[in-house]
Amino acid sequence: MMQGYPKPWHSYQQQLALLQSRGMAVSDPPKALDYLERIGYYRLSGYWFAFRERTEMCCPLDPQSKKLSKSKPTRLPLDTFKPGTTFQNAVDLYVFDKKLRLLTLDALERVEIALRVDISHVLGKHEKFAYLRPELFHESFSVSLDSKTGLTRHHSWLGKHASLISRSNEDFIRHNKEKYGLPLAVWVACEVWDFGTLSTLYSGMTESDQDAISQAYGISNGRTFASWLRSLNYLRNVCAHHSRLWNRNIVDQPKLPPPEQTPALKAFHDDPHKRARPFMLLCMTQHLMKVINPTSSWGRRLQALLEDGFPNLTHLDLELDRMGVDPDWKNRDW
Repeated sequence: MMQGYPKPWHSYQQQLALLQSRGMAVSDPPKALDYLERIGYYRLSGYWFAFRERTEMCCPLDPQSKKLSKSKPTRLPLDTFKPGTTFQNAVDLYVFDKKLRLLTLDALERVEIALRVDISHVLGKHEKFAYLRPELFHESFSVSLDSKTGLTRHHSWLGKHASLISRSNEDFIRHNKEKYGLPLAVWVACEVWDFGTLSTLYSGMTESDQDAISQAYGISNGRTFASWLRSLNYLRNVCAHHSRLWNRNIVDQPKLPPPEQTPALKAFHDDPHKRARPFMLLCMTQHLMKVINPTSSWGRRLQALLEDGFPNLTHLDLELDRMGVDPDWKNRDW
């Protein structure tokens, strides 16, 4: 027998009534019902979660042992909302987050395309089918075996690569298969690699090849740049899957170069909270964009969105610092 899920199904009207019973003001019920039907209670709950009242500082119980948890004391969320919470507050925050995700994807698309060129150009200089040659990669990628699968990371990557080639319906892939057969030259194959595939392959390149690419972006250490690509791939996945971004906790944080290499990231070196929020990743993206397209208006569009698009939620003690902005963010070189 499956374990019972304790929460019952609710109609849209019941969902709205539940929110109102917990202290959320709804000025236009028909419009609120429309949002619940089109966006969904569960998705919107990620935005009104920050509006919920909290307990005093306490140590929660471990759900397994029923003893005090070893985690740091925290304020647990209650079901009730802070005074002044409205349904429209949640919708406004959702709309801001949607615009932020779309703007972020716009930049990451350009970063991804530039990386395809960078990686395929450096590898292609060695050999046109370089991605198949384990000896052209770092031993940790091409020799060391995973204890669970018995495969190298290169073997696993090749499986992903083969799947992308097989699934592709692009005319240029079909043309190259028919005219030249397989394998495809690296500068052709790279056009079907997604951000994750690029990030993984870069992480397996030799240090000299990594450095050749990272230095073009003003970062001397290619291993540091590999951590950037891993974090930006995470950022891309959050945006592509329509997940909440604005105040997300970034667990796998990238390494930071010395401040003199990336002055735009200086504010994050000594602030763990800011390093764990998405604004730092957006500043990293802007650093790359200024190399890829120095005349791009992306940074200014981001600045405008933060200044004009973030809803007024001061009555709920919510401001842009929740996404990790530094005090001088408006004066950055956008």
